[in-house]
Amino acid sequence: MSVESSQRPAVGPVTQLLEKKQSQHQFHHYPDYFYAGFWIRLFAYLLDLFCISAITRIVLGLPANLLNVEKSSELFSLYGFLTLLIYLAYFILLTKMNHGQTIGKMVFGIRVVCFTEEELSWQTVLVREGACRFILRGSFFMLGYLVTIFTPNKQHIGDYFSETSVVTLNLLAAREGYMQE
Repeated sequence: MSVESSQRPAVGPVTQLLEKKQSQHQFHHYPDYFYAGFWIRLFAYLLDLFCISAITRIVLGLPANLLNVEKSSELFSLYGFLTLLIYLAYFILLTKMNHGQTIGKMVFGIRVVCFTEEELSWQTVLVREGACRFILRGSFFMLGYLVTIFTPNKQHIGDYFSETSVVTLNLLAAREGYMQE
């Protein structure tokens, strides 16, 4: 019996890792109702798609029409590749330069925050907006956005990889005003 009692259970190291992860200093920790839900994020995304479509038509569509070039949406065509580049650059640059907001997020008053960083780093933005948006843009993989409905911090698949979420700015402003009084 003394041999068995001196051995640690198999879950010991796992438990220690979980406790260590939870004890990490988190910069942004809000109550559940501060996180933006699926529908507001969907409408912000649709507005962003409208903006991207306008940019693409101006930057690529006009020259393509003037030069009588075929506008193929296939990824391996020049037009398709440049369209994808505009799509990713829009999300990456606006999210990084505007403190977690694209035009759609600005209109709907929401913002991307990271749980482990005070400000979004390039690495976080490239993972969330670059790699994950590239993967989630396909019709089948768009189901990864539906996870937002069922998670406590309203995170989609890309948010889990980058340790981010989207919060409602009006509630943050109300909270800060309440705390200052």
